[in-house]
Amino acid sequence: MSCIFPIAIFGTLALSGVIDVPFVYRYDAILFILLTVQYVMYRSGLETWDEIKVICIFHCIGLLLEIYKVSMGSWSYPESGLTKVFGVPLYSGFMYASVASFMCQVWRRLKMDMTGWPGLTSAGFLGGAIYLNFFTHHFIPDFRWWLTALVLIVFWKTWIIYRVRTVTYRMPLTLAFFIVGFFIWLAENIATFFNAWKYPDQYQAWQVVSFSKISSWFLLVIISVIIVAQLKHVKANRITKG
Repeated sequence: MSCIFPIAIFGTLALSGVIDVPFVYRYDAILFILLTVQYVMYRSGLETWDEIKVICIFHCIGLLLEIYKVSMGSWSYPESGLTKVFGVPLYSGFMYASVASFMCQVWRRLKMDMTGWPGLTSAGFLGGAIYLNFFTHHFIPDFRWWLTALVLIVFWKTWIIYRVRTVTYRMPLTLAFFIVGFFIWLAENIATFFNAWKYPDQYQAWQVVSFSKISSWFLLVIISVIIVAQLKHVKANRITKG
């Protein structure tokens, strides 16, 4: 249930690759479908208004990153579309937003909590540094492995507590980062297979996305968790004070 929106995205990418919508560019059709899915999820109660706001934040964060990466030639969106901005279709932000949707959904459905959270200062600084590195590594050395080491240090004592029916489990947060990052890498392979976008080495023929991308998704998931966890923490404090 927590993966409804990501499944909707990849299902749309797959179907749009084999079914043409008359008089509508594929990228525009994908955007319309995903907006409709979000509206239906909200109206049906599958997603709350607070979760919609978080998804919008991630859509903007992801879209800015996509625009920059495409301008640097990291990947491209070769098809035409009316809803493209600087060569990037607006639907692309939803692929980042789907990570936020999953985070919010699983947090609520599994009644998640955390122990040993490092606090806003440490987590916020690290999240900002990770996001900045996605931009700066084109001009200065890539610090992803140093940042990964910092993640292990900062979140060393942080554990996720979650409930499945009547049973309570726990897991190191850094392990959760890796697991989610790995599955996003699998999803990325599906997305590029259906021509959602293309890496330079996929222009002639599709091939498996580089395993090094797992580290990128690992770091991106950390940004997602930091934002969602901090917003959940702020909301919990407001409820307690209220």
